[in-house]
Amino acid sequence: MTCYRHQGREVGRRCTRCGKPACPECLVQAAVGSHCIDCAKAARPDVKTRAKYWQARQPAMVTMTIMALNVLVFLYTTITGPESILGGGRSLGQAQLGLFGRALQDAPVALQLSGAEVYVADGPDWYRLVTSGFTHAGLIHIGFNMFLLYQLGNMLEPSMGRIRFALVYLASLLGGSALVLVLSPDRLTVGASGAVFGLMGVAAIGFWLRGINPLSTQIGSLLMMNLFITFVLPGISIGGHIGGLLAGVACGLAVAAPAHRRLPTWLTYAAPIGVAVLAIAVSVATVV
Repeated sequence: MTCYRHQGREVGRRCTRCGKPACPECLVQAAVGSHCIDCAKAARPDVKTRAKYWQARQPAMVTMTIMALNVLVFLYTTITGPESILGGGRSLGQAQLGLFGRALQDAPVALQLSGAEVYVADGPDWYRLVTSGFTHAGLIHIGFNMFLLYQLGNMLEPSMGRIRFALVYLASLLGGSALVLVLSPDRLTVGASGAVFGLMGVAAIGFWLRGINPLSTQIGSLLMMNLFITFVLPGISIGGHIGGLLAGVACGLAVAAPAHRRLPTWLTYAAPIGVAVLAIAVSVATVV
């Protein structure tokens, strides 16, 4: 016998699926026997199925995507102001994307950057409600937030599902932005801390709904430590942290409810959407 792909190459084995003679180079080990290359290709799932399998192996894909977006924005803000990488001063990118109450009003706005006034808004920049949550002031700032996001995301996203997790994250981010505008509208605020506090709130309320005292868990200890830091250290956005936490708790009452409570599925999606809409309404009412 000669290989069906390499004429003149003598072989002593056949494909256990189609029976064609093949050399070792043209055989692929299978669960039972060996298949020729053609049979191995024919047995492979289509692109859609392979993509589905790949997604199933990524338990925290939304978390990793959010982290990647934060890193990309950090690179941009660092390029527009290299001195900001260690938290010293503000870059133009931070001023363009950070939350600043006066930048949401219908008037030109300038900020003091590097000793000079730079115009950063010429009308209502409502995108800042979201972009501020992806902007950070230095390596330590983004490093700490991304570490917490990685830990919380890998814990919550597989159980909540990707869509619900993304909705809760957005609602918490917007909740933090809303309370920032209420408490400190004239201060440039950046960071994913509000959304991260929201995730901690979801985890804590999830324990409480299951009859577990959150303060007896690592999540409770982490939350208490971060609240202490929020109120003790200067330069930290109290509004962003507390607003995100309250939004996360509100979402968690529906999203993190245990199975025996039998909440309607639609409510687990509607709750974070409702919280996000309320946060936007508070932001608009505060500024206007």
